[in-house]
Amino acid sequence: MKHAIKSVVLGLSLLLVNGSNAYAQDYTEAANWFRLAAEQGYAEAQFNLGVIYGTGQGVTQDYEEAVKWYRLAAEQGRANAQYNLGASYDNGLGVTQDYKEAVKWYRLAAEQGKASAQSNLGSMYDKGQGVTQDYKEAVHWFRMATEQGNANGQGNLGSMYYFGKGVTQDYEEAVRLYRLSAAQGDASAQFGLGAVYRNGHGVIQNNVYAHMWFNIAASSGHTDALKNRDLVAKRMSAADISNAQGLARQCVRKNYKGC
Repeated sequence: MKHAIKSVVLGLSLLLVNGSNAYAQDYTEAANWFRLAAEQGYAEAQFNLGVIYGTGQGVTQDYEEAVKWYRLAAEQGRANAQYNLGASYDNGLGVTQDYKEAVKWYRLAAEQGKASAQSNLGSMYDKGQGVTQDYKEAVHWFRMATEQGNANGQGNLGSMYYFGKGVTQDYEEAVRLYRLSAAQGDASAQFGLGAVYRNGHGVIQNNVYAHMWFNIAASSGHTDALKNRDLVAKRMSAADISNAQGLARQCVRKNYKGC
């Protein structure tokens, strides 16, 4: 096991160091060292080797090989590996898509306190994928993730309050949670803020802020944001649109803080 630990430490070093240190960043070499440790049963190395295959850094991208190593680490109780294995089943990467298996592995990671797994498990309950749809159970897991500051959990819990699913509808609480998530760059929460300002739910209706947040959500990759921004723009003056665009640029420069 000492040899395994030395191997994984060197592998991690190769991933993290830069050209000013003893080793240049070299994912191929890192993969070789991780493999030596992984083959000796070291869970940390198995997980990291899975990540390397999943991302294709230093090796040819191979989701099936990634799943193989995630599974070995997950079976040893490694929460990150359990989460990645759950995500593989959830998205059908390297395995046949299987929501029940996704739920199984998300739950194992969530019960160990993995916030992203808690949020994803909440989503499975919200959508009824792999489990019987249960909004209250979804809220439970979203809240667990939110308490750890997870952006997806915050945004998802905000949506539960916005639509009154599993909780009493509360627009102001939805806005509060959307803001926490949006400040971390979550596109869905940024879109949600655009919607609340457009509709005047939990805030005073304001097309300038609606346009701003839809614009920001679009820049963060939300696919419906541009369409919604343009619909709001039809009700705005040229001066208001210019103001909204300036506010959006300012918000992005502030890294979404205090917008």
